[in-house]
Amino acid sequence: MRDDDNSIVRSWHKNAAPWITAVREQQIESRREITDQAIIEAINSYAPATVLDIGCGEGWLARALTGRGMQVTGVDVVPELIAAARQAGGGEFHELGYDALATHAFPHRFDALVCNFSLLGDSSTESVFRAASQLLKPDGLMFVQTLHPIAACGDQPYVDGWRPGSWQGFSAALSQQFREPAPWYFRTLESWLDLFADGSLTVIDTKTPIRSAGSQPASVIFVASNNAT
Repeated sequence: MRDDDNSIVRSWHKNAAPWITAVREQQIESRREITDQAIIEAINSYAPATVLDIGCGEGWLARALTGRGMQVTGVDVVPELIAAARQAGGGEFHELGYDALATHAFPHRFDALVCNFSLLGDSSTESVFRAASQLLKPDGLMFVQTLHPIAACGDQPYVDGWRPGSWQGFSAALSQQFREPAPWYFRTLESWLDLFADGSLTVIDTKTPIRSAGSQPASVIFVASNNAT
């Protein structure tokens, strides 16, 4: 991985404990009010039987999907997050980096892959898309929720590139528990679509969760179908 991709991993190693608390106590407003339910509903509407949660964190989404009758496998590169996910149950969890997805011996292909705000890097994200078609069954689905490029661009040029990280969106008390925010790689809408195409995936639906009519999108959810056999 490139240096900035490695910086993301280092940041999550340092911030795993407060992140587990923030997620489990529902301290992040946008997640609590909009985006968590949005990704659950998007996946549930297609009713996949088996799901690979890529960048599963402490396992909240795996538990939610398991509660809806799905068989979920979660992977994450941070040992503390995987340990927390295993302790809570609701799925099978593996410590695994994105660059190892293509070579890991999963026991079967999946009906669906989900990346919920977990594609933050450059080369690491490309690794996920390179592996996606071989991880999915024919006509399997990939769900990606990320910041909407138009809303996330801010005042900066609308071009691909690394952006400085922050803990913006957290309460003042909560943000004090986190250290060294990682950089993240901004992609235009067109660049996201190119990633799907390069991975032999066809985007069949996009959803834009919003807080209220007329407000900026809280995120974008891409739903893509596997073209490879």
